[in-house]
Amino acid sequence: GLVEPVAGVIGAIFVMKMQNILPYALCFAAGAMIFVVVEELIPESQGKYENIDMVTMATMVGFTVMMILDVALG
Repeated sequence: GLVEPVAGVIGAIFVMKMQNILPYALCFAAGAMIFVVVEELIPESQGKYENIDMVTMATMVGFTVMMILDVALG
């Protein structure tokens, strides 16, 4: 509809004006997406467990360790 082009133009202007904070905004957006995936999608795909929060935390810790090793080892 009409909302998408208008929002796209507003977003493009915002990005051009706020280039200093763009990396931080992208980091925040990535963190929000990772949280949604870990908190909502992964537990749904794992079925019914007694302690879903423990499964979610273990997944987050595993992902964090994987990313640290990936960056550290190149």
